Amino acid sequence: MSNGPILYPNVTSLPGQGGVGQSDRLPRKQEGAPGEFDQVFGEALSSTNPATTNPGSHGLTTARPDLSQIKAPLKFSAHASQRLQDRKIALDTGTMTKVNEAVDKAEAKGLDDALILTKDAALIVSVKNRTVITAVDRNSMTGNVFTNIDGAVIV
Repeated sequence: MSNGPILYPNVTSLPGQGGVGQSDRLPRKQEGAPGEFDQVFGEALSSTNPATTNPGSHGLTTARPDLSQIKAPLKFSAHASQRLQDRKIALDTGTMTKVNEAVDKAEAKGLDDALILTKDAALIVSVKNRTVITAVDRNSMTGNVFTNIDGAVIV
């Protein structure tokens, strides 16, 4: 450590230096009085039409996304992934789109577990979790009994 001068940051202005003087400062917020952010935030929360712009919100819209319309992607359990590999079941993008739509339809009907039949495979899907539980290829479907399902969707 050197014995030289210690430098302190300039936290106040010295006479003759430019800067913001006491008279140039904005008045302090009164204790308990809401600030501009609090006002805008309160207006946004109390908005009756979420797609409109509030006059005091500086052009910001208060539209809130409808999270109930966003669907989670379809997942595959470890068991289903293993079955797809073992049985050499390939699900292309078009088929996966149809399977996702089938899960949406099953959800709309209130199903918990559904059998989704594609041209190449049968998938048992937990609709609530949007998870494929198991998969059976077309050749192995003959003679199988599918249990613990609420309904079936053919794509």
